[in-house]
Amino acid sequence: MGSGCRRAWVCSPRLYAPPIQRLITELGKLPGIGNRTAQRLAFYILRASPEDAAALGDAIREVKERIGLCEVCFNLAEGPRCRICEDSRRDAGLICVVEEAPDVMSVERTHEYSGRYHVLGGALSPIDGVDPDDLKIAELFARVTDPANAIREVVLATNPTTTGEATALHIADVLRERAADVVVTRLASGLPVGGDLEYADEVTLGKAFAGRRRL
Repeated sequence: MGSGCRRAWVCSPRLYAPPIQRLITELGKLPGIGNRTAQRLAFYILRASPEDAAALGDAIREVKERIGLCEVCFNLAEGPRCRICEDSRRDAGLICVVEEAPDVMSVERTHEYSGRYHVLGGALSPIDGVDPDDLKIAELFARVTDPANAIREVVLATNPTTTGEATALHIADVLRERAADVVVTRLASGLPVGGDLEYADEVTLGKAFAGRRRL
């Protein structure tokens, strides 16, 4: 057996005890985590104190048991409604539509938005079999057209991707038919601050021209 084979044999994960291999396998299912990173995380957990390891396990168990979707906006929530929907200081007449729950935090970090949200749970993608019925689009239309909600504006903050743009266009078209008095806006997109024209692709530069404003 050559030295390369010996090294491969020595490094084979099959040499790990079954509990360790199970931990590596489960950690490897996390997004962005390859086998080598999963092994490092597994051995970090093994070296951790029993208290720290137990705290990690308890945190995972607690979030799975106690966190669900807000009954109004479908953001992550502990209870029937999320903290944003429960906050009476938020502008209830303004809805920002995003694809996923982490996008809510991205918008919140700007400190520029004071309304409420609607989380679709993804974006339209017929190629992948994702149709309007698979997302929380019908629930959005119900919120906007309910007279009790008095919605003034819907901000479409889906991602500037092919699927995100298709989702925004679909929602905008339907809202124009069902709620003509509601203003529908789209987040501006284009050149990033500090970016150079030389390195901008044609799509980004085109968006920048389309979204230009008077100074």
